[in-house]
Amino acid sequence: MATLIILDVLINMAMGTHMDKNHRYHELVANAFRELGFLIHEDPHPAIRGYDLVALRGSRRSIIGVKVAPEGRPDRMIPLLAQAILEVRARARDSPENSDIVAIVAAPRVSRKAASAVMEFAEQYAPDVAAGIFDLDGRRSFSAHDLQELNVEPAMLPPQPAMSASAPDLFSDRNQWMLKVLLAGRLNEPDMLNSPVGDYRNASELAKEAKVSVMSAYRLLEQLKHEGFLHESNGLIELVRVRDLLDRWGAVYKRPSREMPVRWLIPEDADHQVADAMRAYGARACLGLFAAARAHGLDHVSGAPVHVYVPDFNDDGLQRMGVVRALPGEIPDVILRIPRAKESVFRGQVMSARGRAADILQVWLDVASHPSRGKEQADFIYQRVLKLRLLS
Repeated sequence: MATLIILDVLINMAMGTHMDKNHRYHELVANAFRELGFLIHEDPHPAIRGYDLVALRGSRRSIIGVKVAPEGRPDRMIPLLAQAILEVRARARDSPENSDIVAIVAAPRVSRKAASAVMEFAEQYAPDVAAGIFDLDGRRSFSAHDLQELNVEPAMLPPQPAMSASAPDLFSDRNQWMLKVLLAGRLNEPDMLNSPVGDYRNASELAKEAKVSVMSAYRLLEQLKHEGFLHESNGLIELVRVRDLLDRWGAVYKRPSREMPVRWLIPEDADHQVADAMRAYGARACLGLFAAARAHGLDHVSGAPVHVYVPDFNDDGLQRMGVVRALPGEIPDVILRIPRAKESVFRGQVMSARGRAADILQVWLDVASHPSRGKEQADFIYQRVLKLRLLS
């Protein structure tokens, strides 16, 4: 099903050349998303919302807001980015469907240092938002892994070293999902991973089943081939050196994730309350880490906290779940966590007797670096499932 992306370019209206320049920024943003395979349509009511665009592609839906700063200084850009974040969050709450949130600030020229300061602000205060920066010299910077392939350094600046096969490249959100699709046939259990299962001969076939752009699938396969993880036998794509690939994949999850400890407003039966809270939140909420391992019947660590994946920590979602942020010193009932790779997590989630749960590959990736006996739980999953099914 095609994805609807409403690109709300939220700019201060002005006259003459100022309008022309703002329209230029609007075109820069639109063209960037076209590079990812989005089909852009003009909004039929531009006078109401400014430069609104509609883009269609795959199963992803995002709401994107853009603000234009007169100068590329952090003190000028950060307030405008904050305003864009608030506005797109409000639009997302009014949207009938779950939406990713993207906020962009543009300026005539933005230095690398200034861009870094703006990104640090976004990461600290709005981790659920994919922040972006554009300027007229050609700079494009995005914080979200699945948009980082759009990043461009202006030609006038010293060139960046060529990207090696690093985790943020090979293991972007979209790539993680496609890797799960490629491995689904070996797991061969729909209750372990919600994914299409099949043999793929080329990028077009993989893209069709994974519901991503052909270009995204092609780039992943080329990267896997370059790294020695891909073998084409009898015309079919096959992953090789899977253990090495899993080790590389797991390294992405050594960095801490964004979490929020919460407590129930009205405590009830714990297991049922978690499942009810996830249903109340919506489809993009599922058990993670140790609670997900338990849902798969692979729990090995007792007394671990219950983690629930949600796309953001907005007040409306907390209210629907019936939770409040735990105060310092309070023991939380549940720990909410924003996935490092949202689409990979929520597309791959499965149904269990305890409610929706992250797929078994995701559970293994997440628990391996958890300080509370995570390695022990990960080794248990590896020996019981991954080693037997993925490496045999």
